[in-house]
Amino acid sequence: MVLAPSPTAMRRIALAGLLASAGIILTGAAVRLSQSGLGCPDWPACTATSSVASGTTGDPLIHRWIEFGNRLVTIAIFLIAVIVCVAAWRFRDGGGRRRRDLVWLASAQPAAIIVQAVLGGIVVLTRLNPAWVSVHFLASMALVAAALALYIRSAESRQPARPLVRAEVRLLGAGIVAVVALMLAAGTVVTGTGPLAGARSAPRYHLPLTGATQLHADIGWLLAGLVIALALCLRLSDAPTRARRLGVLLLALVIAQGSIGYSQYFSGLPAGLVWVHVTGSVLIWITVLLLLFALRDRGKMSGRAAATVAAAAGAGAVLAETTAAEPAGAGARDMPLR
Repeated sequence: MVLAPSPTAMRRIALAGLLASAGIILTGAAVRLSQSGLGCPDWPACTATSSVASGTTGDPLIHRWIEFGNRLVTIAIFLIAVIVCVAAWRFRDGGGRRRRDLVWLASAQPAAIIVQAVLGGIVVLTRLNPAWVSVHFLASMALVAAALALYIRSAESRQPARPLVRAEVRLLGAGIVAVVALMLAAGTVVTGTGPLAGARSAPRYHLPLTGATQLHADIGWLLAGLVIALALCLRLSDAPTRARRLGVLLLALVIAQGSIGYSQYFSGLPAGLVWVHVTGSVLIWITVLLLLFALRDRGKMSGRAAATVAAAAGAGAVLAETTAAEPAGAGARDMPLR
């Protein structure tokens, strides 16, 4: 399956990479929101005297195990990324050719995870400096984007992209992606300013929490307005059904995310609700990227041609063996008399 993946298997492997890339964001958020960011105060070892979560660090043992568990999850996700990369390298399309676009997108995953590990080390060694924490989170979102692009492209042909909607609608979709990215960045500033920065002793952004939260909310309102406009454009135009459904889903996620955001703020930022908010951010990021891809088409990849070529080659080999094994003159003896 990995060494000779079919188009279906390649898409499933790409999906596994996407889910793993999104999962590491949620486990990392759990580390930060549980105040376990310095549970392992050293890197790459957990402590100066132990590579695993043992000994004393001044933090409760549960914090050490949460942080160390997140590091173990990173190793597991790296192995998945390697499998994705090998599968993309071994994959052949309907014409029997290697898909270089898939190889590049797949190679980005293990490379990005290595970069993420280094960024995680910098975060720990700088005692959870909020700027590095923000970079760490946004790099994770970039990894999700690369994994999602691989998932989409693994089902498409090599044909140039064909737009399915007007240029203005595509431009609006691209603008919404940019606004979502801005909202994610603003969210990291809010978290880095508030009480859930990863540890009680962690440094914070020197910003008023109310002001940072208001900016984040303003971007959310801007996003909601743009998504409503896009959903209406898709509804009133001849956009494909998939794009229309993704537009409605994105609008529902944005409304739910805003409701959760206001709820967590006015309830004193409970860690569990903030984690749900982070999960919503990941879902919005994935959905808006899926929507952007749904506004164009490259045609579906077909594995039939490769199967036909392989079958023809096999039939040719059998015919050659039969011909070689046939006694000389047999053809003349079997020829009917006229």
